[in-house]
Amino acid sequence: MERMTELVQKLNEYAYRYYTLDEPIVSDKEYDVLYDELVELEKSSGVVLPDSPTHRVGGELLKQFDSYTHKQRLYSLAKSQSTEELKSWWTRCTNSLNIDKMFCSVEFKYDGLTVNLSYKNGELVRATTRGNGVKGEVVTSGAKTIRTIPLTIPFKGEIEVQGECIMRLSELEKYNNTHDIPLKNARNAAAGALRNLDPKVTADRHLDFMAYSVGYSDINFDSQKDMVEFLVQNKFRIGDFVKYADNMTDIIALINEIESKRNSLDYLIDGAVVKINEQKYRTELGFTEKSPRWAIAYKYEAEEVTTILKDVIWQVSRTGKLNPLAVLEPVELCGATVSRATLNNLDDIAKKGVKIGSRVFVRRSNDVIPEILGVAEDNDGKTILPPDKCPSCGGDVKVDGAFVYCTNKDNCGAVHISRLDHFASREAMNIEGLSEKTILQLYNLGFLRDIDDLYDLTADQLFQAEGFKDKKVNNILNAIEQSKNTTLDNFIYSLGIANIGKKSAKQLADKFKSLENLQNATVEDLLNLDDFGEIMATGVYNYFKEPTSAKLIDNLLKKGVKIEFKEQKEGVLTGVNICLTGSISIPRGKAKQLIIDNGGSVSDSVSKNVNVVVYGTDAGSKLDKAKKLGVELWTEQDFFEKINYEG
Repeated sequence: MERMTELVQKLNEYAYRYYTLDEPIVSDKEYDVLYDELVELEKSSGVVLPDSPTHRVGGELLKQFDSYTHKQRLYSLAKSQSTEELKSWWTRCTNSLNIDKMFCSVEFKYDGLTVNLSYKNGELVRATTRGNGVKGEVVTSGAKTIRTIPLTIPFKGEIEVQGECIMRLSELEKYNNTHDIPLKNARNAAAGALRNLDPKVTADRHLDFMAYSVGYSDINFDSQKDMVEFLVQNKFRIGDFVKYADNMTDIIALINEIESKRNSLDYLIDGAVVKINEQKYRTELGFTEKSPRWAIAYKYEAEEVTTILKDVIWQVSRTGKLNPLAVLEPVELCGATVSRATLNNLDDIAKKGVKIGSRVFVRRSNDVIPEILGVAEDNDGKTILPPDKCPSCGGDVKVDGAFVYCTNKDNCGAVHISRLDHFASREAMNIEGLSEKTILQLYNLGFLRDIDDLYDLTADQLFQAEGFKDKKVNNILNAIEQSKNTTLDNFIYSLGIANIGKKSAKQLADKFKSLENLQNATVEDLLNLDDFGEIMATGVYNYFKEPTSAKLIDNLLKKGVKIEFKEQKEGVLTGVNICLTGSISIPRGKAKQLIIDNGGSVSDSVSKNVNVVVYGTDAGSKLDKAKKLGVELWTEQDFFEKINYEG
């Protein structure tokens, strides 16, 4: 055991020097001799130490990925594509913080797969994908094959480290020279490798991990610089470009410097990331529903190509809207073959002047969604006209401004299938295994028409679908049964009400607390919600007043759907909506939890719906706005005394 420990320590140090620091101190031959000795010792003893480099070759084939709830949410970044948008972000931040300058880091925005690493007692215990930011897939076996992910670290507390898994372009070239089936794109190659059930596939692609953030942790960092230093001390490979500036002119210069390096790098980047350095300012600015307010990604101009627009097909959404989709002569774009692109609506088609047969400019919007920019050559193309009939059901269509609708949506198959797919999705009723393909099969067999038909499905019906065996049938029936117990916000979202996403569904649930209250809400009641305008409020009101909606909901309840709303705790702050601003002596997250635990609610901004603003030192524009609106003001001490908090 002593010799094994010695070998593991030596080999890990050699690998760290080689892969993370790019400073090899032994030859490959010397490394291989020690590695082979370790393998023989492990075979003879049956013992493999937790940080042994033999984990890097990949283990047994996995049956499935487990899901994991991140200890701290992984947010996505807000994006800018012009210096004007970047300057607007800077102005918003400085105005909100009431300061003139901000010290910011500027880094590469790597184009790979975000991974969250969990360490406990100095040992890697879990690696997960970002997923939806709240939950991700556990990919620990694959992650252990990546040599720039430390299996153990000096820090012995509990911590989650985020970074990007990438495949270097040189490794992609080597792979394609030695494998019969080539990989087209380094980004997809990295994501596909890590999300493969066979860890040996991950190992075979020689991925890298670039650490850029610490999420959940037992320790607090005062700044981004402190966090980066911690990552380096714990033997993580950080990004190859991390520089700092305190003014917009220098930040833009650094962004331009990164762009000038883009084509010479051995990996893909799609932009630069700007982050405010000081933690106190990050705490002050907080988060939106999706993104931190204290950071922004600057996206570089997407790559463009030209190709022929061969045809346009019209896809039917769950609301009955017909969306035009361009069929393209296949073309390579950003390392992927593109044969489809969005055309948005009739106005977009007319504005861009595109026709069937035209040669068009195509790009990936934000390097992700293919988009037609305009016409390169007309080629006497054929004018794109809306269809006379719905391509799904053959019903009449109507043109309303820029949009085309099926007038037969209550009997249109595509509409029903789209609604059913949305209802069963993870963010809605979460009926696992009920994919769009499965729904289409059951629809064509005549077993599904409306949403409530899901709860009448039988094993005999499922067995009639192609490819259905005992296990699959039982899994789907169990998932349908489990979905009967749901939350109010998930149920509201599952109904597919126009313009109501996950966030607004949660707002409706928190405001009305029961389905009955929501069904009886007036337009005026709905307009009292933050960010609810006339269109959203009227849309929700009209949905619940439609007889077909009322019948659907009644049927769902009769078939056993039970909707739960978890009432907020009662306490001294019940009914009080509080906004926090400025620096206070406890972490912002803890302060928010104290408000909720005492029955209150938290708002990220000051509005007419806020009852109290709790302010600390360096409070800025939120405090000024609260004074103008006459909102009650509490100091930190006032707040602590109100809830009887002693620290």
